[in-house]
Amino acid sequence: MTETVHLLADMNISPLTVALMQQQGWDVIRVSDRLPANAPDWEVLRLAREENRVLITHDLDFSSLLAISGWSKPSLITLRLHNVDPDTVARYVDRVLRRFGQRLLEGCAVSVDEQSIRLRPLPIS
Repeated sequence: MTETVHLLADMNISPLTVALMQQQGWDVIRVSDRLPANAPDWEVLRLAREENRVLITHDLDFSSLLAISGWSKPSLITLRLHNVDPDTVARYVDRVLRRFGQRLLEGCAVSVDEQSIRLRPLPIS
């Protein structure tokens, strides 16, 4: 993969997870670096789209909002993990980025749980 995947961690992603991912070399920022902590979900999606960042979240609402929008970007990684400690989350996100980095640059929604990783191209129809 030649192009860099830029990431935006939603407020429900721990700052410790973001720090671990930065230590792994990923370009990741938290929503709070750009928006107020109480920014509406639509504003978070808009920011990710404008800055060409992949949104990482535990919040299932973003998939619905992305489907309603009809947008082909931003790409979305939705984590549906039972264990959300920073090391576990960083490990799963790293795995997704290494496996699907190019697809994320093109526009897709990825859903991750302990048993599987599912990918849907965007826009969601």
